[in-house]
Amino acid sequence: MQYKTEQELELIADLVSFANDPLAFVLYAYPWGEEGTPLAKIKGPRTWQREVLEEVRDHTQQHEFNFDNDWEDLLEVFQEAIASGRGIGKSALFGWLAHWHVSCHIGASVLVTANTESQLRNKTFPEFGRWVGMAINAHWFEIDSMKIYPKDWISKLVNDQLKINPMYWNISGINWSEENPDAFAGTHNSFGLMVLYDESSGIPAAIWDVTEGFFTEINPYRYWLAFSNPRRNSGAFYDRFHKAVYKKYWTTKQIDARTVEGTDQNIYTKIIDTKGADSDEARVEVYGQFPEASEDQFISNLVVRGAQDRKIDAFDDTEPLIMGVDPAPRGRTAIRFRQGRDGRSIPPTILNGKDNNEIADTIVRLVNKYDPDAIAVDAGMGTGVIDNLKKRKVKVFEVWMGTAAEDKEGEFATLGTELWGAMRDWLPGGCIDAEDKSQYKLNSGKDDDPALRLFNDLTARTWKYFGREDGKKILTSKKDMAKDGIPSPDDGDALALTFYPKVPRRKKRVAGRSVASQPAIAQGVGECSI
Repeated sequence: MQYKTEQELELIADLVSFANDPLAFVLYAYPWGEEGTPLAKIKGPRTWQREVLEEVRDHTQQHEFNFDNDWEDLLEVFQEAIASGRGIGKSALFGWLAHWHVSCHIGASVLVTANTESQLRNKTFPEFGRWVGMAINAHWFEIDSMKIYPKDWISKLVNDQLKINPMYWNISGINWSEENPDAFAGTHNSFGLMVLYDESSGIPAAIWDVTEGFFTEINPYRYWLAFSNPRRNSGAFYDRFHKAVYKKYWTTKQIDARTVEGTDQNIYTKIIDTKGADSDEARVEVYGQFPEASEDQFISNLVVRGAQDRKIDAFDDTEPLIMGVDPAPRGRTAIRFRQGRDGRSIPPTILNGKDNNEIADTIVRLVNKYDPDAIAVDAGMGTGVIDNLKKRKVKVFEVWMGTAAEDKEGEFATLGTELWGAMRDWLPGGCIDAEDKSQYKLNSGKDDDPALRLFNDLTARTWKYFGREDGKKILTSKKDMAKDGIPSPDDGDALALTFYPKVPRRKKRVAGRSVASQPAIAQGVGECSI
């Protein structure tokens, strides 16, 4: 104990007075501008840091009022995600918030995690320890590599004088396991809980889902903040900025590092000059924008947007029309058409909750309506549909996406990856549906819009090496995608399937007969009743 008991109780009272004002706490607790300290030349938080502290303050004051008036239905968790360029002081702000929470809400908990243990242990926690170590109440806490907790004397003082159990009163670094996300669960605290995600672009969706359950204790001091350089254009962090479903619950910000005072602007200028103003390096490291293509992204956002914006006036109508079917009995079935460079003119058909017979009925109706030259069906979940169609004398190409690629000397390991590769190579000259361009804007568009679903499917798919690192490429499995909260790419698979059949052009296929005079039933498809 640095002071007498009465003086320590006075200090506790002083700090608790900042329970609803983290900005005032930060200005009070640290030696800003004092000679002989690391803050001798620094007068206080940067503008963007002040703004976040003020947002937390306003939220806390309103929720304290709601709580005191028993308006429990109006209590919400403060949730904010911030994407930014490098070096703007994210870790410092996290350190202040964590320190404020345990200093002003006695007995409260702070949980901190990051994309890797190395980030957490070597960068995040040293920054936390630096700020706690400079503070007016530094003598309260023990600082370890992954935990900051009260010393025995103040734990006893708080327990004896304030009747608060100090068991969970700490700042703890927590590692996560994607294979066992539930091991991350189990934290609750009636005195207040703060969860901080550092470099959260790399934290998988399963961990975000588990964290949702941390905040069941009703109190006004519940906070969840996620900061990151936006290095991935998919995943749970990306979704907070782009999916409409999160708009109600999450505040999001994107901060251009060039707008932040006290940073070395020459670093940002060099990145822009050497990498290019439109490069992904500039977007991520400087502008705080998500990249057009992640390192492991199979198809870039830019290529897909180009295909959505491209006009289709000059396409060759003698190209074969191919139907691709990705069936999911009792699930979501996607059916798409492509004729040469045109993947837009015929709208997709989406079926939800249909059985094999109903899916086959729909395929036959579409065959009679559009007269495709070939039908490619994913056999993985489509064997029942394929058998049903065969009974109706409908000829289809059975496509086993998990089998070996047809080109044994090519870059891909599996047929499915090979077809996605063909689609990727086609997109720079092809066109796909994109009726609503507002889907490119943050928090807009409907998640069930087929055009938006196709965009998400094409851009969310990632790849890895199959076997050796210098081996062939394979798409990330749907099972692994599901762990990250990424839906099954039904629309993407349906379009990719159209690259499997190799059939002649229409005019060559039906000698002497124009396209317009062809029968309403596709080649190889018999008459059938629906």
